[in-house]
Amino acid sequence: MCGRYAASRRPEDLQGVFGIETWEPEETLTPDWNVAPTKEVYAVLERPVKEAADPGPVRQLRRLKWGLVPSWAKTPEGGARMINARAETVHEKPSFRRPFVSRRCILPADGYYEWVTGSEERQLEERGRKKRPRKQPYFVTPADGSVMAMAGLYEFWRDRTLPDDHPSAWWATCSVITTEAETTPLAVAPAEGPGSLAEIHPRMPLMLTPDRWDAWLDPARTDPEELRELLAPPPAGLMRAYPVTTAVSNVRNNGPELLEELPAPEESTLF
Repeated sequence: MCGRYAASRRPEDLQGVFGIETWEPEETLTPDWNVAPTKEVYAVLERPVKEAADPGPVRQLRRLKWGLVPSWAKTPEGGARMINARAETVHEKPSFRRPFVSRRCILPADGYYEWVTGSEERQLEERGRKKRPRKQPYFVTPADGSVMAMAGLYEFWRDRTLPDDHPSAWWATCSVITTEAETTPLAVAPAEGPGSLAEIHPRMPLMLTPDRWDAWLDPARTDPEELRELLAPPPAGLMRAYPVTTAVSNVRNNGPELLEELPAPEESTLF
């Protein structure tokens, strides 16, 4: 799954990486090293710009709220639960099948966090000797330092309790697509701990390599079967993972220090 990630790149940096044609300076977000569900995040997407002379789609950088609210939902309350969409079923689930064929986006990230419960802790839990196991967070990021382009979906929801001209009348929300975690060795693995992404967690965000960006963002592509081909996992061996401070577990903590690599897991019993 993807329940927390880091996004510290500036719009100027993302503009060059993704070929963004337009973004509004007033929509600039502050760097966020602890992005949690319901927060606003950057998304790269293609759609027409209102009142533009050219009616065609334009590649934009937009702010979306993480946690997709389906257009048909009566209330937005379930959005916080729809932060992830499974690649295997995204084309058929009622909440995701419409945006899958018409509203796809890329969610830029430095990388994502995942928590591991150590083997000894799990054994104690299984024997009923611990009610809540301690977990060690890991940060997973492209080994070459590039931006992690997570496949995403976005949707619009109209709050019918508000007038059309109210600034909160429309909600723009998104979800991260996930896939099965790689079982192959990490490009760079920690000295102590997991050697593959699957040893950290069975799921991972679907990272799109640059050769798929144009096709994924193209709103003219609407055939579900053709789009499903773009959901193939990226080549193995592109990622690294390392232990980080348990401070990231508290969403109120936010800063570049959360990404600092620890020499070893904070709990010596984790592996």
